[in-house]
Amino acid sequence: MIAEMGRAAVHEVAARLGMDPREAAARLITLSGSGLPLLVGVECDPNGIRKALANSMAWGNYNGPPPAAQRQYPPYQAPPSVPFPAQPAAQQPQQTWGPPQTAGWARGDQQPMFGGSKGASGQRTGKIGTSLETEGLEGATFSIQLIEVVDPADFLFTAAGYKLADGERAVVVHTELTNTGAIPFNSLPDMYLVLMARTGEPVAKAPVSLSSRPPHKIGVQPGETAGGHTVYVLPEDTSITAVRWSARPEIDLNTLVWTIDD
Repeated sequence: MIAEMGRAAVHEVAARLGMDPREAAARLITLSGSGLPLLVGVECDPNGIRKALANSMAWGNYNGPPPAAQRQYPPYQAPPSVPFPAQPAAQQPQQTWGPPQTAGWARGDQQPMFGGSKGASGQRTGKIGTSLETEGLEGATFSIQLIEVVDPADFLFTAAGYKLADGERAVVVHTELTNTGAIPFNSLPDMYLVLMARTGEPVAKAPVSLSSRPPHKIGVQPGETAGGHTVYVLPEDTSITAVRWSARPEIDLNTLVWTIDD
């Protein structure tokens, strides 16, 4: 599976295997140490790490992590997956959608699930090309723009060296996050970016990245804009009605939704 993925975050590997991320990390490090051509890395906000350590040491509370024997981890639950159909469905044609001057490609065999509205802190729903405002769990304020939905994106998926099973298709979503406040955004922008099926089921992102469509990176500093692409693999006959962003697995008042019209 690692050879097929090529490049992925540890939590994505763990989710694919249904393991605790910490156990997955330990096994990957063991494999790397055994001589396999496998690199296990870390990506972080350097300034945020230094600041957190400095604050902890200033109060005299930082003594390093506890020994492994003393650590207690909560049980890990793998996220639910969308069941795939037993038989492949007929190929649906690709159609081009979105506001003028945008490259919003999306299949048009679905109905919108949400209407346009505004929340207390700005617009929360829109269409492809719309920039929506929200805030994160740590108080960061930002806007996210849905730039493009490429559906199907099988040609991009296979060009990157991946293979789709019979009855599957790939979708690629391009989004940009602009930090409009004074607090850094310290998460992965597309951590809980999902596709919404006509049945109401969310389709989580696949643990893959495409070299031709770079993925998101963790963290966006105040005043900065960062973009990235998110890849999905789903049953070929699943109709997508919207793209949904949330700061946590469940929806809340800060959740953003972009509808995909006929």
